[in-house]
Amino acid sequence: MNATIRASRILLIVGLLAMVIGAVDPLEGSLVILPGTGLVALGAFLGYSRHRALLFEAFVLVAIGVGALWGVSAIGGFGGNSGRSMWWALVLLPYPVGWIMGLVGAVRSVREGFGRFAPSAAR
Repeated sequence: MNATIRASRILLIVGLLAMVIGAVDPLEGSLVILPGTGLVALGAFLGYSRHRALLFEAFVLVAIGVGALWGVSAIGGFGGNSGRSMWWALVLLPYPVGWIMGLVGAVRSVREGFGRFAPSAAR
């Protein structure tokens, strides 16, 4: 197996694990989810996965969403006594959308990678 393909698989699996573990606490876990999504996107790029564009888009969405999450948190949040309506929660929407896209793309890339180099049963 090529060293680049091996590194690609390792990056995909480590990134996928980071994305799942970070979901335990979405605010503090965002510091694990964002690099995990980046590792998954890098692994897909190195492995020439069909899903690398999807994973890059997921990384961009997660980065925007995490920035918005920390920004809204820094100014006091929304709802309650903050003076901002609950509609401000829509600013955070790229974060879960990108996270779900990243999970789906990562799982599909891992399955694609392991199927590509598996021994053929037809021989």
